[in-house]
Amino acid sequence: MKIIFEYTNVSASDRLEALAREKLESLERKYSFVHRGDVFFKKENTTSNEKGHHCGIRLSAPGPRIYAESDEASFVEAIAESIRDLEDQLRKRKEKMKTY
Repeated sequence: MKIIFEYTNVSASDRLEALAREKLESLERKYSFVHRGDVFFKKENTTSNEKGHHCGIRLSAPGPRIYAESDEASFVEAIAESIRDLEDQLRKRKEKMKTY
């Protein structure tokens, strides 16, 4: 799977990329029809410490693209939440797919 990372108001992080890559590769093992992932990291200045770390993940697969986004207290939590949302969407897509 080809994975592309984009950062807004955040410096690039090898640790975040490795974590996201690991989670996306586990999704790819379950759902082999996924062939590309775009991961977006964005930091927003907020008065609350509970939010402000956005992680959006867009997957390319047959049919419309799949997208999930999360806003959490840390990027690690945001990645995990986005991956859970994507897994739900992928499971539903796989159930609808027909084998010929």
